[in-house]
Amino acid sequence: MAIILSIFGLCAICWLLFSLAVYALPFLAGLSVGLGAFHSGSGFIGAFVVGLLVGVTILVLGQIVFATVRTPLIRLLIGLIYAVPATVAGYQLCFALAGIGVPAGDWQHFFAAGGAVAVGVAAACGGDCTGAGTGRIVGGIVDIELDVGG
Repeated sequence: MAIILSIFGLCAICWLLFSLAVYALPFLAGLSVGLGAFHSGSGFIGAFVVGLLVGVTILVLGQIVFATVRTPLIRLLIGLIYAVPATVAGYQLCFALAGIGVPAGDWQHFFAAGGAVAVGVAAACGGDCTGAGTGRIVGGIVDIELDVGG
C-alpha cells in the first residue's frame, strides 16, 4: 500500500510541476522582491503584498507583450525568459527526487538533467507540445484566442 501511495504522490508532484512550470519566473520575481521588502523592514503583510503585486505584474506584462508582438524571434526570446527558470526548478526538483532512489551522484545529475529538459520543453510549449491546441500561442504564456483577421 505504501508503494502505491508513494507512486501516486510522485505522480501528483510531477503533474503539479508541469502545470505550474510557466509561473516559475513571476513566482521567483515576486518571492525575491517580497523577501527584499521584508528584510528592509516592511513587515510580513507589506512584503507579501509587494511580492504578490510584482509577481502578478510580471505575469500580466509577459502575456500582453507576448500577445502583441508578432516577430517570431522576439516571441521566442520571451518564451525562453519564462522557460529558463522553469527548467532550473525542474532540475532542482528532479535532482531531489532522484536522490531518494538513486545512490550515485552521477545518476542523480543524469535524471535531473532529463527532468529539466522535460520541464523546460513543457514550459515553452505551455503543456501542449503537439501544436494541436486551438487558440494557444506557442510559449505557454497566453491561453487566449486572438482574432487577428479583419
